[in-house]
Amino acid sequence: MKHLFKVMWIFAAIMLATSSSYAAKRIHWRIALSWPSTLTPLSSPPIKLAKLVKKMTNGKFIIKVEGAEKTKSALGVFDMVKGGAFQMGHTGSYYYIGKDINTVWFTTIPWGMTKAEQDAWYYYGNGMKFMEQVYGKYGMLAFPGGNTGVQMGGWFRKEINSVNDLKGLKMRIPGFAGKVMAKLGVSVVNIPGGELYTALDRGTLDALEWVGPGMDIRMGFYKVAPYYYTGWHEPASEMTFLINKKAYNKLPKNYQVILKTAMKAVSADMFMENFADSANAWAKMKKEYPNIKVKTFPKPVLKAMKKATDEIMQSYADKNPLFKKIWDDQKAFTKKARKWSYMSRYYYLKASKEVQ
Repeated sequence: MKHLFKVMWIFAAIMLATSSSYAAKRIHWRIALSWPSTLTPLSSPPIKLAKLVKKMTNGKFIIKVEGAEKTKSALGVFDMVKGGAFQMGHTGSYYYIGKDINTVWFTTIPWGMTKAEQDAWYYYGNGMKFMEQVYGKYGMLAFPGGNTGVQMGGWFRKEINSVNDLKGLKMRIPGFAGKVMAKLGVSVVNIPGGELYTALDRGTLDALEWVGPGMDIRMGFYKVAPYYYTGWHEPASEMTFLINKKAYNKLPKNYQVILKTAMKAVSADMFMENFADSANAWAKMKKEYPNIKVKTFPKPVLKAMKKATDEIMQSYADKNPLFKKIWDDQKAFTKKARKWSYMSRYYYLKASKEVQ
């Protein structure tokens, strides 16, 4: 028994020494962004994450934020994290549908879930499980990275009165919405955010979608394309934190918990920041920018967009079993959640408007 206590004491001493040396060791990571580091609120989550993680680890876990202005590869975040050049990335998952069509599910799809519905699917449905399955085969972990909520439908140089008005337009619109627009005759171009205004101004683009009034007004799109359409294509646009799995597994367990907790906190904060930003911009838009013409796509155009969406989704479901599995899961969750969305939010907003 005495010998046993001696062995246990030695083991405890070794564990304490190991723990102390780990605690003393500084860990340095880098996170690559798909946007300039100054482009808030998209860049806010990684910047706030770095500050929070540093504070929560007493300065022992340092994450250096590198925006697209430094990496010069806004749409290369997937490969940079996968290859280990960066331990983390902050991007839009649907930028990589050319690599894997199932990445689209972790941003948003046209006519899909609202933010509340999508959050519930992520954390209390099968969303996180599917995210792990899709990104795991590339040696990465992925986590929600901040939501913009419903995005506006875009800026157009000319008014859209029919489906024919879409034909031949050169438009920046990523994700599945780009495929829908292409099916309707639009020439779709995927251009990084920092290059959009110049492309629109020079006529490289006839139209583009970005986020919402809070960000869009600052970008100056209204100076070139005055028609501003309401949304249909991105009802709950979620950004994504990507993490190199090997780098993550080397972290002490408590740092892993700190990192995941911090990601969830800053992701929630981005939605609040963006909502406030857009609410403020919308309130003053008509007075300060009277040339902006806010429009909703005509019903025949919206129906054509919905029909094209359904056909494209079905075409992928027919040939990709995982795509079909995730789509079926989302549809089932949405069908259940939408009834409560109508009952709770829709009818409240409708009643609130009626008593103004």
